[in-house]
Amino acid sequence: MVFYNRIKSNTTDGTRTAERLLRLREALQREIPQRDIAGSLVLASWNIREFDSAAYGARKDEPLYYIAEIIDHFDLVAIQEVRDDLKTLERLMDLLGWWWEYLLTDVTEGEPGNRERMAFLYDSRKVRFGGLAGEVVIPPEKEEGGKTLKPAKQLARTPYLTGFGVDWFKCQICTTHILYGEGVAEDPDRLEEIRVLAHFLANRTKEQYAWAKNMILLGDFNIYDTSDQTMQAILEAGFAIPEKLQVLPSNAPRTRHYDQIAFIAPELDNRLELSEAGVFDYYRFVYREEDELLYFEDMGEAYLRKADGTERNADERTSYYKTYWRTYQMSDHLPMWIELKTDFGEEYLKGKAGLQI
Repeated sequence: MVFYNRIKSNTTDGTRTAERLLRLREALQREIPQRDIAGSLVLASWNIREFDSAAYGARKDEPLYYIAEIIDHFDLVAIQEVRDDLKTLERLMDLLGWWWEYLLTDVTEGEPGNRERMAFLYDSRKVRFGGLAGEVVIPPEKEEGGKTLKPAKQLARTPYLTGFGVDWFKCQICTTHILYGEGVAEDPDRLEEIRVLAHFLANRTKEQYAWAKNMILLGDFNIYDTSDQTMQAILEAGFAIPEKLQVLPSNAPRTRHYDQIAFIAPELDNRLELSEAGVFDYYRFVYREEDELLYFEDMGEAYLRKADGTERNADERTSYYKTYWRTYQMSDHLPMWIELKTDFGEEYLKGKAGLQI
């Protein structure tokens, strides 16, 4: 439940927001599984572009209502690109309600780190935080015999590993934002980050005192295509990605497979492919291409003129709205989601009774 009573009434912006929220709610109710108090986990991963920065103007209230409405249709959401200033995150939490809680990292320093944080937002009425939370540190390389050779190179943005429980299901979830690097499909630094992280987490599940044997790795991997080595590096480490997710591009133009949700989860064996899963394209309902002129005043002078003062032509103005301005209000990524079965009580009882499962 989002607190709509904060919408300013009797204003053009307020009327537009209310109309589009109705359209968005209808689509979400149609396309995302109904959230229940028990029995399943509706999990999502969403890179919300520079959440929040002043690029192309700070986020207004309108997109925050849309973002809150989308998040409220999931039980747990991993969010990438949360920035150092948390004022906008706190505004979002205020719209979601007191039962929504968050966990997040400190900022990652350095130019590649971009002062980003990783975050989990979850409905505490259903999802239990298990106490495990830590930023992933890759261990040093060692030679045979155990002697340390050299410190390992860390990921540009520190992944976040956290433990959650829902019903019978207990799992470790790691959210990551892999380095983009050069604008090519198989940037070697990007590939190495994915390979190192996937193998590190796979090994964690084999440890005697692992917090949970179930591991979920999700986030923005900057994968161009599922045939690329960047994708294969996740699978070769032992993770499984449901076929329903592998065929779904997740960037706003629907041309790249940047985001993925991968599993090493013994308790979900033979269930993943039966799970409902998808990518939700909110641009069909809010900030549509045909809405460009509605935001003329919000976009300001930059919509009309380039940084050098020359005027934009019609195509350039449309590109500014579609590719840049609206993606800094919403995002240039779409949320990827999956519904997981979390109630194994019947199987447990049948096993105890010696019945066929």
